[in-house]
Amino acid sequence: MIKILSYGSGNVKAIHNIYKRLNIPSEIASSADALANADKLILPGVGAFDETLDQLERSGMRQVLDHMVLERQTPVLGVCVGMQIMGNRSDEGLRDGLGWIPGEVKRLEPSLLEQKPHLPHMGWNTIAPTVAHPLLEGIDPERGFYFLHSYYFSCSNVEHILTTTTYGVEFASAVHSGNIFGLQFHPEKSHENGVMIFRNFAEI
Repeated sequence: MIKILSYGSGNVKAIHNIYKRLNIPSEIASSADALANADKLILPGVGAFDETLDQLERSGMRQVLDHMVLERQTPVLGVCVGMQIMGNRSDEGLRDGLGWIPGEVKRLEPSLLEQKPHLPHMGWNTIAPTVAHPLLEGIDPERGFYFLHSYYFSCSNVEHILTTTTYGVEFASAVHSGNIFGLQFHPEKSHENGVMIFRNFAEI
């Protein structure tokens, strides 16, 4: 069963509806007890780094999540800020991140951007896969995905970068480490490519 974490951050209903259309079992989980029978986890996130972490801790799911991801090796997919909090820290906040993938979150540099408004990076953009991976099976990189962010995940280890995207600078738009996956873009807003990402994650 795929559990979509609902803790006050992220568009959980849109993700849940995609899995309904795919006839893939999923549930929205808003408590630690609701995660008990999960074999995969989706960690959405919208907004600021520190507030997202605060919301996750207030939900009571933080400790269980660490156990499931790090000890039980349950596959997890972080989306947008849900990906960013997987790192160690962020220029946007003061709190320590989850520390699941070594790296830090940095602000996109407006002086390197030609198009206005410079930030946030909003709209469709392409991706460039760095390796072949089942999560990307059937994806059209040139069609790309929908982005909405001003900060990006800077991996300490380049081997953790799954795809890159360019917006002023080249940044990691998808990351992975073992059972842990993160997406800077919003697959729930990315039509066929996004649906394929969710299907592929269900089959990993």
